[in-house]
Amino acid sequence: MAGRLAILACGGALPVALAKANPDALQICFSGVPHSLGDTAQEHQFEKFGALFEALHGAGVTRLVLAGNLPRPALDPAAFDAVTMALVPRLMAGMQGGDDALLTTVISVFEEQGFAVLGAHELLPDLTVSEGFCVGPEPDGLAEADAVRAADILAALSPLDIGQGCVVAGGQCLGIETLQGTDALLGFVAATDPAFRPKAPGVFVKAAKRGQDLRVDMPAIGPGTIAGVAAAGLAGLMIEPGRVMILEREKTLAALAKSGLFLAART
Repeated sequence: MAGRLAILACGGALPVALAKANPDALQICFSGVPHSLGDTAQEHQFEKFGALFEALHGAGVTRLVLAGNLPRPALDPAAFDAVTMALVPRLMAGMQGGDDALLTTVISVFEEQGFAVLGAHELLPDLTVSEGFCVGPEPDGLAEADAVRAADILAALSPLDIGQGCVVAGGQCLGIETLQGTDALLGFVAATDPAFRPKAPGVFVKAAKRGQDLRVDMPAIGPGTIAGVAAAGLAGLMIEPGRVMILEREKTLAALAKSGLFLAART
């Protein structure tokens, strides 16, 4: 029998969905990081990995999932415990790269402690969709061509560990998701002077970086994404099948129906 699961929770709806589906899981939150879990969640500090490991082992945890939105935290070196202090050189090296480099380091740290790190999609299989999934109007040939162009741009950027989203209209790239995230990208596109916008409405594409560890950094869309795409005047969204999560699915699909946008999954 598999050992106990721990949910290491940050912001957003995903940790709540995981907790609902796994009521016996140990819920962990972090100081200074907003979350929507209940009062039963144990609060820990990023500066004290030793205390966190001790709590996880003491609770019989053998599996864990990291879920939710987390900007890179500001750490207080004066609060480091001995375990964290020993990990600092590795964590600092990871922080010099992109998000994937840092998260890969974090995964290896937990695995060395004997924990199996799972992806949220492994615990909630309905988070992703398969090839051919489509809601709303069928994307036309222009939208399909713009989606291919956006996917090519993301693939080219993958080795640099940059971005999971791109907007293309009429073959022209209107924006790439960077550290600021999807909302910032779509806001930037919405604010673009119409003189620089092609006549084609355009498509937002969300896809995982090649070689990305999807256990801790799988791309996701949700109701807010739909609102951002609509505000940006785009025709719809194209996501990578099996490698992008749809959070709060009922709300997301309701927002799609109201907006008239399409959401399709293509390789």
